[in-house]
Amino acid sequence: MNRGKSGGRFGIVDVGSNSVRLVVYEAAERNPVLVFNEKVMAGLGRSLASTGRLDPKGINRALEALRRFMALREQIGVPQLVVAATAAVRDAEDGAEFLAKAEEICGFKIELLSGIDEARLSAQGVLSGIPEADGLVGDLGGGSLELVPVSAGKPGPGATLPLGPLRLIDLAHGSLAEAESVVDRALAEQDWFKDFQGKRFYAVGGVWRNLARIHMAQRNYPIHVLHQYVIPARDASDISRVIERLGPKSLAQIPDVSERRVEALPFGALVLDKLIAALKAKEVVVSAYGLREGILFDRLDKKEQVKDPLIAGCRDLAGRLARFPQHGDEFFSWTAPIFAEGVLGETAGEERLRHAGCILADIGWYVHPDYRAHHAMTQILLAPFSGIDHPGRLYLARVGYHRHEGRGEPELLGNLSGYLTEREHERALVLGLALRLAFTLSGATMGMLPKTRFDIGKNSVTLVVPKKYEPLVGEIVAKRLSALARALGRKSNIKVGK
Repeated sequence: MNRGKSGGRFGIVDVGSNSVRLVVYEAAERNPVLVFNEKVMAGLGRSLASTGRLDPKGINRALEALRRFMALREQIGVPQLVVAATAAVRDAEDGAEFLAKAEEICGFKIELLSGIDEARLSAQGVLSGIPEADGLVGDLGGGSLELVPVSAGKPGPGATLPLGPLRLIDLAHGSLAEAESVVDRALAEQDWFKDFQGKRFYAVGGVWRNLARIHMAQRNYPIHVLHQYVIPARDASDISRVIERLGPKSLAQIPDVSERRVEALPFGALVLDKLIAALKAKEVVVSAYGLREGILFDRLDKKEQVKDPLIAGCRDLAGRLARFPQHGDEFFSWTAPIFAEGVLGETAGEERLRHAGCILADIGWYVHPDYRAHHAMTQILLAPFSGIDHPGRLYLARVGYHRHEGRGEPELLGNLSGYLTEREHERALVLGLALRLAFTLSGATMGMLPKTRFDIGKNSVTLVVPKKYEPLVGEIVAKRLSALARALGRKSNIKVGK
């Protein structure tokens, strides 16, 4: 795909085997901010395996959806729009006929992705949201399963298998037993699996996201964010087997199962269970990013592609909510002595999280003071960030909480203490207290903090303030410096310099 510079809203229409979806992003940027999302479960590939052709009712629903999406493009204002078709249209005898009708509605050429392109873009989408991904990506669509190895930030050569739930349902005449034989035969032919055994499996697709929601509900998991949710392989297999045994009526009664996924869910669960066994996977990591995000990433220029997705996302949120979005970089430099070697110390990953926490430090300022701590915490927990796992997300949320509440403990979301290590709790508290001090000292304005500094010894934390700013050092500043020093196991001191 050709890369283009970002300019205005960017949209993608994904014409899949099961659904036709329009997503509109605010711009083609490293941190894609979703502004509109609509899906129609057209079922184009419902009868493909048995007839070789697209489902007639699915064709009508898909074309009707495209008409609406083109009207929405005009209504919303989307100068850049990509329409991409995948497995069902690619494999059907009448795929070219459908494309001609669809292109007449769209007024431009639709990109018919090959199996190789679909697999590569799906893997690239996962990597755009989980840059450190190392293992095997599986993107389960209605008609196909794309399997692609990922490592060192790059996708490798993979495979496209005809194991999408709609195709399996058609091939196996709705029988799970027959579908199991189809899946077993297909996976047995993948000799290359041996090179990826024992690694993480990155699961993409609506059916598998539903399985993750069920697992979350079973655990009463407090962070309702699917992206980078980790399921132990044994748990994923167990829940898959339970889903396989339940009938449609029972599945429809599960609160966390989408009604539109009920038919496909047992077949998607079967595929996941078989993959886990074949790969001897360690964990299943859910990725909310896939083909569409891969298409978007492919359109970015090189400068945008190399940005850290977490830092880009934090900057975007701060740009919307903070008084001075640039304040975060001041905080980052100002807090560095606290996390230097010989004090708390930090790894490269911890430094990155500290940077993110500093950028997000002011996103709750406009809320009533009594609610700022919990508001900041929930904003961060539920923000549409990528490039961060759940412990990292919770760490940042606690930083936001302590920045407003000091040493208090959040009660709104229940006991979250077990999801972070003692070291992570300590560091979140210290950073939160440092940011709390920073806002008090500077009056929440830019430019003053860099003129002050910390001198940290074995037993003391000294805040050095120029003579010019001595009047700003009052009782509250001294109190908050003392709280920070105590968290570091030291005494506090204020020194007025020249």
